[in-house]
Amino acid sequence: MNLSSPRHEKIVGLIRENGFMSIEELAKQLDVTPQTIRRDINQLSEEKILRRYHGGATLGSSVEHEDYFFRKSKLQSEKAHIAEMIAEHIPDDASIFLSIGTSVEAVAKALTQTRKNLTIITNNIHVASIVSVRPDYTIMITSGVVRPADGGITGVATLDFINQFKADYAIISVAAVETDGSLLDFDYKEVCVAQAMMENARLKYLIADHSKFGRNALVRLGHISDFNAVFTDQTPTDSLHNRMDAAGVRCFLANDEGLREGS
Repeated sequence: MNLSSPRHEKIVGLIRENGFMSIEELAKQLDVTPQTIRRDINQLSEEKILRRYHGGATLGSSVEHEDYFFRKSKLQSEKAHIAEMIAEHIPDDASIFLSIGTSVEAVAKALTQTRKNLTIITNNIHVASIVSVRPDYTIMITSGVVRPADGGITGVATLDFINQFKADYAIISVAAVETDGSLLDFDYKEVCVAQAMMENARLKYLIADHSKFGRNALVRLGHISDFNAVFTDQTPTDSLHNRMDAAGVRCFLANDEGLREGS
């Protein structure tokens, strides 16, 4: 990835950190005009470094593969602690949908270390590889188109496959949790698959480390009240916690030492 100016480096760095950023926020943080940011985004979009949307941008196809490894290396300890906590809430002999995401991959690893005789249905090639070490697991990987950037599988065939099942659990990750409880992501096809998993699961668990709270993204997945429980590593804001309480959504916290708390 060859960036033509220090400002372009800063723009890409901010978008990599936040997932999606608006033109106005970029202009404010870099102390330039929105017109300047628009020109920068147009140039970076032509080079496929960014993907332009109305009002902002995300990372583009030329950095998606790098972005997966960046996300995988980010907050590894926090994700591992949260994943271990989720595994404690999954019984042996359960059937589970596991979605796309590095946090979900951490859950897959935690399950293999603690749970027996699981049935795993996933659209994540990395998850399928992780859980395949267990001979007592039944592993089903969806049909569909493989996304080279991160091994995710999406498309109409993926939805048709998932709709054939009714699983005990769906474990879902998202890119962003807004303060009003909206759950957002960047890829429409990925969101459709996650929604199908939710619709076909008896219990729905959301995994979201603290970096996901207060972020922005483009595509609406649902609302935090759609889940039975949220697993994270820091206490959400009071307003979000109140919304969860009102909807009967339990919140489980894992701190840096791996200690567990439930509320």
